[in-house]
Amino acid sequence: MLGAISPLCYCKPSMNVTSPLISFEHVRKHFDGGRGTPPVLAVNDVSLAVASGEFLAIVGASGSGKTTLLRLANRLIAPDGGHITIDGADIANVDAIALRRSIGTVFQSGGLFPHMSVADNIGITPKLLGWPAAQIGVRVDELMALVRLDPAAHRDRLPHQLSGGQRQRVSVARALAARPRIVLMDEPFGALDPLTRDGLGEDYRSLHRELGLTTIMITHDMAEAVLLADRIAVMREGRIFAQGTARELASVDDADVDALLQTPRRQAERLRDLLPRNPAS
Repeated sequence: MLGAISPLCYCKPSMNVTSPLISFEHVRKHFDGGRGTPPVLAVNDVSLAVASGEFLAIVGASGSGKTTLLRLANRLIAPDGGHITIDGADIANVDAIALRRSIGTVFQSGGLFPHMSVADNIGITPKLLGWPAAQIGVRVDELMALVRLDPAAHRDRLPHQLSGGQRQRVSVARALAARPRIVLMDEPFGALDPLTRDGLGEDYRSLHRELGLTTIMITHDMAEAVLLADRIAVMREGRIFAQGTARELASVDDADVDALLQTPRRQAERLRDLLPRNPAS
């Protein structure tokens, strides 16, 4: 939808937004290579802007810098250079704990506390923020219904008593508990079976629209990115070198972008050949 485009970026943003909700400006991050090897430049001069209400997917090969960029956004790690702003405020000047509590986060593993019930997992951030217990209880039930989990049947269960899809639904509910404007997702559906993954992805996309969220999602699955995101940013060697809608990326003359798009194209062609055109009712 928008973006401050790096020199290597082939795609233009789809719309102009003068004051994005999230902005990365010439951000860099390196890690010690260890054992005398050179430092690893994980994020290399990335500039990227995300509009309020946008769903952005970041794709790329393993080691391209996707997860590092996401972790920089909520100060789990600090950049070596550049600036990251949310609503115009440099997050380096914001209390890190308060920042993280204001942003919803969903991990691939779910990241639920194994010794805590579903209700307690969902309500943990509001509790840390000092919400009254009665208000937390109402919010927990509200969110469980929102993510399609029956509160009466599931609120007192422990994470190990849930299926993988149910655990991820609890993780999404927990991310939304304190009414964040921003949700960061790191391979949130990657460990799920295809049917559950597809259903939960569509459910989250509906929540994103309904609640007016701004979402950044890391994924290895280009088909998932195409189906869920408004815009896709492609990373390679720590840089964002292409971004745009799926249609815009399809016109990019780059071997890596073409390779990423080949999987959903092949899937679509195989499904068209294998499925009956007029299935029996």
